Amino acid sequence: MEGWRLIAGALVATAGIVLMLLTMARVRERRGATGADVAVAGAISFVVLVILALLVLLVLPAGIAWGVVIVLGVTVTVMMLAS
Repeated sequence: MEGWRLIAGALVATAGIVLMLLTMARVRERRGATGADVAVAGAISFVVLVILALLVLLVLPAGIAWGVVIVLGVTVTVMMLAS
C-alpha cells in the first residue's frame, strides 16, 4: 500500500473521530434528545467514517482522497470555532 494512502487514511480517521464526537455533542444539546438519539447519531457517524476511510485507503485516486482530507479538516475547524 502506498504511503500517501496511509497518511490520508490516518488524517481522515482523526478528523472523522472529532466530527463524530462533535455531532454527538450537538445532538445531546438539542432539547428533547434522548440517549438513544445520541447513540444513533454516533453509530451513523461511525459507519460513514469507516466507509470513507476505506474508500480513501483502497479506492479513491490521490486528488479526490486529498480533497476529502481538506474538506474534513475545514469542517472540523469550522465546527470547533463555532462551538
